[in-house]
This record gives sequence, structure tokens and C-alpha cells, in this order.
Amino acid sequence: MPMVKLAQNRYGKSRVRLLKVTRHEGHHHVDEWTVEVLLQGDFISAHVEGDNSKILPTDTMKNTVYYMAHRSSATSMEQFAEELIDFLLSRNPQVLAAEVTVHSALWKHMKVDGSLHPTAFIRGSDEQQTTHVVRHQPGGFQVTSGLSNLVIMKTAKSGFEDYIVDELTTLKPTSDRIFATACTATWKYIHAAPLHYNQLRERARETMLHTFAGHESKSVQQTLYAMGEAVLEAVTEISEITLTMPNKHALLVDLDRFGMKNNNEIFVPTDEPHGTIQATLVRM
Repeated sequence: MPMVKLAQNRYGKSRVRLLKVTRHEGHHHVDEWTVEVLLQGDFISAHVEGDNSKILPTDTMKNTVYYMAHRSSATSMEQFAEELIDFLLSRNPQVLAAEVTVHSALWKHMKVDGSLHPTAFIRGSDEQQTTHVVRHQPGGFQVTSGLSNLVIMKTAKSGFEDYIVDELTTLKPTSDRIFATACTATWKYIHAAPLHYNQLRERARETMLHTFAGHESKSVQQTLYAMGEAVLEAVTEISEITLTMPNKHALLVDLDRFGMKNNNEIFVPTDEPHGTIQATLVRM
């Protein structure tokens, strides 16, 4: 047998589905979360010897998510993740680090007869809000939040010209094109004090949308940088941000064969294959 050692390990429970209804007087609030819990620690005996005496069952982790959701007073998924981690670490000294990832679906109050209905909801979009919280013992929380599948598009203020052209280039330059993407953004917080995570997330999101809409884009790269730069300027609690923006192409349809002029009006939307642009911006 070769000489080997266990270099790293972690285990936990994934895709724990949770719908929480908070019943305020006069209206309800809902959170739909998908939670993952992962633990790192002294689990060598389980791997090497089959000794489970230090293993917290993953089914218990699932139950802990529901138990903590019921007793939690957290107003954000970041705070809930922190509470869940503290609970697990306080009861399991063999655990050296715990991490919790939460994906949140968007539910909005339904508009009925011109007013928001207090207890009826409509799914906003496929966009998800995300957070990943880690704590090592001893030590504080490391919080990375963000959003995924923020599908946005604009039909003006976008072009792509003056790029490298060689014998394999077929793309034609344009100063007027469709710019569509499904943005994923993650950012790290400067965790020096209790933070109002929901407010900071909304400010970061609105800043990205405002910048995207108004930016005179010469490339996806340039607009991505402008969006990240604007977030770091608007939200001083964020230390760095990573943006991934696939270029969801809209191909201009050739209508000349039908004797018609296509003035950038008729396109075929396609997302395979697509360009992928990603960058991380850090505060200096």
C-alpha cells in the first residue's frame, strides 16, 4: 500500500430547501432559501478507521437549519448564516471551521387592483441573491455576498470596434448593437462592524443597474469595469467585487433577400456559444 495522508476534508448537507413566512400585522414577508452547510475539522478517524464518533450526521444539519430558522430573528440571510454557524461551532468542538452558503429566490407582493396584496406573492425572476459565510475557530466571519442570473439588456449605447482582425475573423465591427447579459456578481465585505446587509445589497444592485443603463459601452469589458468601479465607490463597506458577464448575442437577421432593410430591429437571440468576461476589482 502507498504511504498516504488525508490532506483536506469537509462534509455537510446541500440543497436544504426552506420557505419562511414572517407574519407581520397587516402583511406577510416570505424568504425562500436553499442552504448548504459544510464543516471542516478533526474527522481523520472517520476516514481512516471508520470511527463516526466525531461525525455530526448531515441529517442533523438539515434539521438544525429548520430549527434555527424558526428561532432566528435575523433580517438578512447573511445574519441567518452567521447564527447557524455560531450554533454549530458552539456545540461541536471537533469542528475547526463552518461555512454556510445561501441562495435566495425573489418573491414580490402581487399587485391586485392597483395595490400590493399583503399575503399574495409573485415570483420576480430567475435572479438569485447569494451569500457565503465562513468562520474558523478562533476567528471572525468572512462574508461574501452577491447575486446571480441578473438578466439585463440594452438596445442603445453599445458597440464593439477596433479589435484584432486576422484571417479567421468574421465578426463585423458595429457602433450600434444589442448588449444582453446574465450578470453574476460577488463581493466581499469589510467586516469591521455589524452591517445592514439587505440595504448594502440593494445599493450595490441599483448601482450596477444604473451604470449599465447609462454607460457608453465600447465593450463588455469596459462596462463591467465601470459597474464594479461604481459599486466600490457607492458601497464603502465592500472591499472587492468580482463580476462575470456572458455576452448573450443577438444576431441581426439578413432581410435583404426579402427586399427589406433591417435597421437594427429584427434579431435572433442566442446564448450558445457566448463570450465570457470576468474581472475582479479591489479597493486600493
